[in-house]
Amino acid sequence: MKIKALSLLTLLACSGSVWAEQQYSYTILVDNGVKAGEQIVKVDDDGEISVRYIFKDNGRGPELDEKISLNKEGFISDYQAKGNTTFGSVINEKFKVEGNNASWSTGKEQNKAKYQQNALYLPVDGSPYLSSIAIAAMAKSGKNSLPLLPSGTLTQEVVSELIVDNGGEKQQVQLLVQTGVGFEPNFVWATQGENPRMFAYLIPGYVTLIEEGWQHNAKAMLDIQQKAETLLLEKLALLPKKLNGLTVVRHARIFDSATLKLSSPSDIYLLRGKITSIVPTGSLQSPVDHEIDAANRIVLPGLFDMHGHLSRWEGPLHLAAGVTTLRDMGNDNATLQLMIDEIDTDKLLAPTIVPTGFLEGESAFSARNGFVIKDLAEAKNAIDWYAAHGYPQLKIYNSFPKEILKDTVAYAHSRGLRVSGHVPAFLKAEDAVAAGFDEIQHINQLMLNFLVKPDTDTRTLDRFYLPAKQVADLDLQGKEVQDFIRLLKTHNVTVDPTLATFDFLKKTDGTVGEPWRAIVKHLPPDIQRAYARAELDIPDEATATRYAKSYAKMVEFVGMMYKAGIPVVAGTDELAGFTLQGELELLVKAGLTAAEALQVATLNGARYSKVDQHKGQIKVGFDADLLLVDGDPTKNIADIRKLALVITQGKAMVPADLYRKLGVEPFVKDQVKIRDFDTEKGQGGGKTRQGHRHLH
Repeated sequence: MKIKALSLLTLLACSGSVWAEQQYSYTILVDNGVKAGEQIVKVDDDGEISVRYIFKDNGRGPELDEKISLNKEGFISDYQAKGNTTFGSVINEKFKVEGNNASWSTGKEQNKAKYQQNALYLPVDGSPYLSSIAIAAMAKSGKNSLPLLPSGTLTQEVVSELIVDNGGEKQQVQLLVQTGVGFEPNFVWATQGENPRMFAYLIPGYVTLIEEGWQHNAKAMLDIQQKAETLLLEKLALLPKKLNGLTVVRHARIFDSATLKLSSPSDIYLLRGKITSIVPTGSLQSPVDHEIDAANRIVLPGLFDMHGHLSRWEGPLHLAAGVTTLRDMGNDNATLQLMIDEIDTDKLLAPTIVPTGFLEGESAFSARNGFVIKDLAEAKNAIDWYAAHGYPQLKIYNSFPKEILKDTVAYAHSRGLRVSGHVPAFLKAEDAVAAGFDEIQHINQLMLNFLVKPDTDTRTLDRFYLPAKQVADLDLQGKEVQDFIRLLKTHNVTVDPTLATFDFLKKTDGTVGEPWRAIVKHLPPDIQRAYARAELDIPDEATATRYAKSYAKMVEFVGMMYKAGIPVVAGTDELAGFTLQGELELLVKAGLTAAEALQVATLNGARYSKVDQHKGQIKVGFDADLLLVDGDPTKNIADIRKLALVITQGKAMVPADLYRKLGVEPFVKDQVKIRDFDTEKGQGGGKTRQGHRHLH
């Protein structure tokens, strides 16, 4: 699981004012109150600000030192940052204003611009301190927005207030919502007064970032924040069109995910989110409430992303990319249950969730999603909770105690759960297979089978650097690799390779990873810059060449497994929606046909989520999860990005509409018409045309 990014403009910090000899301390806690980092901010008597920021979770995280100077209006005039990113690439970022000119560099990115009005520079790899500079600069200007460099505008609104206390000391803090950075609004808690600063930043079920000493106020703050978020999310959930009554999708060429064939033009009838009839176009003249003209487009079953970690704001990105079902592979249990309830009651716009129970062992490296256990009794209790809540699958993580692995897997199987996961530390993938795993996540976890020694701790960054360095020399036709493929086949182990995610193993600074090159120019400017940064430490051309060779062999290995009959599913664990499209392209690169890749993302997704009795195919009685696509993705998999309409959960939505709400430039501009009809009272269900609505 890739670590969640802590948004640059929505995390901790101190005041943007220049006061002599001051220091501010902040603590970062992950779920269950475990400390995972801190930020220390010092202002010297010359007004120079020094920031020391460190955040470590799940065996990795950024570490950063900054030097910052502000002008009299509170904007950055000089900025220098050094350190390392989450996966170890070097941070060396600079920004400087000289007269009417500004210049900045981030690795290989070198840029400059006219600086004729104050604008806040937005570093690619900066600490959370930048949020306080923005808050203070807006307070000083008396405005609720400010321009950003290299581009964009940050806006801010106060949505709530709260009095907090710390051993008798009280202060009033305010909840701000900031927009203009990334895909979603950011909620930030700030102090009040002449020199406001960030007070706290809260990610429900994941991170509490707050001024030292005030931690016990976090729950009350979180309750207020979630209510404010819910109001915005409920408005977003109103965007799709509800398909009440009988709907027909006419002139559809249906992709059969079992036979990989396209039908002749057909009409698909839908009622209450289910497919009720499929007939040759024009052969059934039943009165309907809504009519959608597919205009001879190919219609696919909704896609499955088999490796997500859903947040409340990611749903529209998934849906706009055609992901109608998401297998969540580890989340805070309470947060995930809340999201499932919100989706079911149309309060949250997101795919249908198939939940996976997260099970981890206690260690300094633990990821604290789901349950963190110490012994078999605790593991069984956790499995009982997941079984009672309808989870079809369990995911075991890196620090799980190897001594109880086999008994835990057996107990999960006895409760009807599939078992998947990472390979626990100091074991190999073949050991996980022997313990009874039904599925293994991530291509690196598979390749480590050939690379680890008994003392290799794969909870460290070695789980990324070892495959990057050594797979290049691996003989894929050799006995060790071929025996392993036979082992997976014999035990019918499914693989969730997440190839797109691991493109970062070879990504060099200044380049965009292969899975996102086709879409990156459509994204918000700050996201574009972030996707052009290296993540691993790749110091020279020789290293880059070697890592690229290793990654190419990983892609080839996935193709070999597929051809050997090993079930493959399409998961991402990366940027919502878009990454699944890149994953399918990589499966084609591995040797699958475009139609086979679509089958992996539809029929296989349903089968290995245990929902294949009602999802994964376009059949009568199945859920009406339908994608209307321009082009022909059965021949050119890149056409999967040309979605004209998505139907799921009894609603129709236009990807272009969703993308515009998220600051993304749409990929398809053609309109899809939905004709609406009124029921004439007393006419036995006869319909007359009332008009039609353009969805675009």
